[in-house]
Amino acid sequence: MLLLGNEAVARGAWEAGVKVVSSYPGTPSTEITESIAKYEDVYCEWAPNEKVALEVAIGASIAGARAMCCMKHVGLNVAADPLFTSSYTGVNGGLVIVVADDPGMHSSQNEQDSRFYALASHVPMLEPADSEECRLFTKLAFEISEEYDCPVILRLTTRISHARSLVNTQDRESIVNKEYVKDIMKYVMMPGMAKKRHLVVEDRMNRLAAYSNKSGVNRIEWNDKKVGVITSGILYQYVKEVFKDASVLKIGMVHPLPLDLIKQFAEEVEELVVIEELEPFIENHVRQMGVKVKGKDLTGRQGELSTTILRKQFLNEEISYADVDNEFDIPNRPPVMCPGCPHRAVFHILSRMKVRVSGDIGCYTLGALPPYNSVDACVCMGASVSMAHGMAKAGDGIPTVAVIGDSTFIHSGITSLIDIVYNKGNSTVIILDNSITGMTGHQHNPTTGYTIRGEEAPQVNLVKLAEAIGVKRVFVIDPFNMKEFRKLVKQELDQNEPSVIIAQRPCALLKTVNYGKPVYIDQEVCRDCGNCMRLGCPAIYKEDDEYRIDEALCAGCELCTGMCAFGAIKKEERI
Repeated sequence: MLLLGNEAVARGAWEAGVKVVSSYPGTPSTEITESIAKYEDVYCEWAPNEKVALEVAIGASIAGARAMCCMKHVGLNVAADPLFTSSYTGVNGGLVIVVADDPGMHSSQNEQDSRFYALASHVPMLEPADSEECRLFTKLAFEISEEYDCPVILRLTTRISHARSLVNTQDRESIVNKEYVKDIMKYVMMPGMAKKRHLVVEDRMNRLAAYSNKSGVNRIEWNDKKVGVITSGILYQYVKEVFKDASVLKIGMVHPLPLDLIKQFAEEVEELVVIEELEPFIENHVRQMGVKVKGKDLTGRQGELSTTILRKQFLNEEISYADVDNEFDIPNRPPVMCPGCPHRAVFHILSRMKVRVSGDIGCYTLGALPPYNSVDACVCMGASVSMAHGMAKAGDGIPTVAVIGDSTFIHSGITSLIDIVYNKGNSTVIILDNSITGMTGHQHNPTTGYTIRGEEAPQVNLVKLAEAIGVKRVFVIDPFNMKEFRKLVKQELDQNEPSVIIAQRPCALLKTVNYGKPVYIDQEVCRDCGNCMRLGCPAIYKEDDEYRIDEALCAGCELCTGMCAFGAIKKEERI
C-alpha cells in the first residue's frame, strides 16, 4: 500500500494489537488518529488536550492493554507532566507516544526538538525514515515498551508524516491484555516509591543503551570511507541522494544513541559529519565522546534541510532554477481567513475599536495580519485568557479582550477563566465558537456533540460551563450582526467583572453550511468607495478600477452586504 507516514503509524499500531488510542489533533500528527479511527476493533478518541490523552493511554497500559497517544511537538509540552512520571512507573501493556515535530514551522508557533524530551524523561525514542519504517518502528516500539517496562516515543517530522511511500502491510496480531496486578510500589509515585523507581529507570537506560548498539535498528552502510555521515529520519533519504559514495550510519533509535557503534564508525572514516535538523542532538553526543565532527556549523539550527541545501553547504553545488520573477509579476500570497469565515467579522470590529487583543492558537490567529492587524500577542494553547488577565493586572489601562476558539477553550482555556473569576479579575473573553476544531481539519471536540467516529455524544454547553465557573455575564451572539457585536463588546469592556461573549457561527467549510449562491457587485450602483475591501475577504478584489467579487471563491455569506452603504452588493439573480 502507498501510505502517508501518519497512516503507516496507524497501520503499524493496528497490526501490533493496539487497543486504546487517545490523542488531540495537531498538524502534522492529526492523520494518525484519524486513520486509527477507521479500524473498528480499536477504541479511539479525541481527548480535550494532550495531557488528558496521555493519561488515558497510561491508564489503559496499566490495565494491561496496548495503548498509544499522538500529538505534535508543542502538544508534548502539555503532556510532559504524565510523560516524565510514566517513565518511573513503567507500563503493563505496551505504551507508545507518537510526537510529530515541525521543522520549518509550517503550522506551528515554534521549532522544537522533541529528542530532548526523550533525553530528559529517560524514555527511549525511535525515528523512522519512511512510511514502511513508520509501520515497523511502531510495532517495534510496543515490543520495546513491554520488554523494557517503559513508554516509548516514536518521533516523526513533517516530511515523514506527510510523505507517501510503499508499505508492506500485515495482519493484526492477536494480543491478549496483560494481567493487571496491584502494585503500589510501581504505580503510585509518592517520594518513597519514586526514589526506588528512579534506580529502576537508570538500570533500564543502561540496558537500552546495549540494545541500541546491537539490535540492528541502528546500522552502518559501508561505502567510501573518506566521508562518513551520521543521520536519521528524513535526512537519511536526503543523505543517500546527495552523498552517493559516502558511508552512512543510519540512526533508528535516537535515544539512547548507539555510542559504541558511533565510535566504531568514527574510527574507520576519515571525515565525520552529522546531518540532522533543528538542534545538534546527535552532534553534541559525538563531541562529548571526544570525536571531531562537522555538522551545525554548515547546516545551522533553523528550518528544514533539503537536498538543495546539503548540496550547496557540503558539495558547493548550486542548483539553478528558472527565474520566474523576471517572467511573471507574482504577488505575495499571505494566509487569509477563508471566504465566509465567522471570525472575519470579529476581527474587523475589534480592529475598528482599537482594543488590545490577546490571541490564541487557531485559524483566528490570522487576525494579527492585515487588514485587521488586531491580535497583539499569541503564545500557546489557552494562553489568551491568562494573558488578558495578566495584562489587566499590569494596570496600564488599555482595554483588552481575549479571543479563543471553542476547542482551544476546552483544551486549556477553562482553567484560565477560573483564574480570572477566582482572583476577581474583570477581563472580557470572546469564545469564537465555529462548531468544530477548524485549523487542524475539522475534528470534533466536546462542544460539537460528536465523537471522532461521528457518533452522537453529550455536548458541552459553553454558557452553563461559564456560569458554573462563576461568570455572571455570559452572552451568545452571531458575530455577523456586527453593529450589535460591537455594542456588546464595548458594553462588556466597561464592566467591573468578568464576562464571556460566545461569538457563535459555524465554519463556512462545514458540509452542513450552505449560504446559497454567491453575491456580486452591481457596477451601476457601486460608488467605488472600497469599504467592502476592508473585510479582507479573498473573494473581493479590484481590477480595472472596479471592485469585483470572484464567484468561484465567494461563499455567499453576505457579510460584505452590510459593509455597502449603497446596496451595490446583491445576491438575487442577475438580469
